[in-house]
Amino acid sequence: MSYPEQAPARRPAVVVLAVAVLAVMALGALGYAVAGLSTVGGTVARFRTAAAGTSADAGQVDAVVTLLRGSVMLSAVLSLLAGFLLAGLALGLAAGRPGARVATWVVAGLGLLLGCCGIAALVVQRAAPLDFGDDRVAAELVSLVADAHPSWWIPLTATLSVAQVLGYLVVAALLAIPSANAWFRRSPAPPSVPPPAGPPAGYPPAPSGYPSAPSGHPPAPSSGYPSPAPPHQPYPPLGAPPSPPYPPR
Repeated sequence: MSYPEQAPARRPAVVVLAVAVLAVMALGALGYAVAGLSTVGGTVARFRTAAAGTSADAGQVDAVVTLLRGSVMLSAVLSLLAGFLLAGLALGLAAGRPGARVATWVVAGLGLLLGCCGIAALVVQRAAPLDFGDDRVAAELVSLVADAHPSWWIPLTATLSVAQVLGYLVVAALLAIPSANAWFRRSPAPPSVPPPAGPPAGYPPAPSGYPSAPSGHPPAPSSGYPSPAPPHQPYPPLGAPPSPPYPPR
């Protein structure tokens, strides 16, 4: 009986590389969330200072501050969830689970879509700022929000968006290589055949030269008649003293 050829137990280099890329992306997502939460206080303080010189009242400034804090918190939560999701996918790929590869392809497709949308939003925002018409106060406050962020925040966001798109493309391509297919579709090990069972405990081994009785058969039933007399013993050899006919008294 032949079994299908098994893939080597060692992970292919393409799978190791895909796991490493996912791990780096997970760390980047967690770092982005931490950076956003750590800088929101300074961003709000700079925005309030700049908004004091405009014609906006306190209610309008507070509304923009609430929107700013909410957007940062939402972005941080999404980044944390994405980081934990990518870390879980990396662990599943390292363990060789086929479902983890399918889930990685699905997440990669969604990540590509969201990354492209983020890049397009940044480009449109820089190329064509929002037009608020006659609402000069809203236009001033929105421009102040962009200036209140740290100088490295917008370049970091753009860099991470581009890196996200490239990372998902690389991971999806690596998992489609034939060596990765063999790793995730490897056949299970053939079942081991147990050794034949020995004779039941308590039975002596069969004497040499005699065939052993087949196992599982009961012993032959007794006929109920007395056993035949032993055969006649031969006469003693010549010269031997005869045995007394009667036992001594």
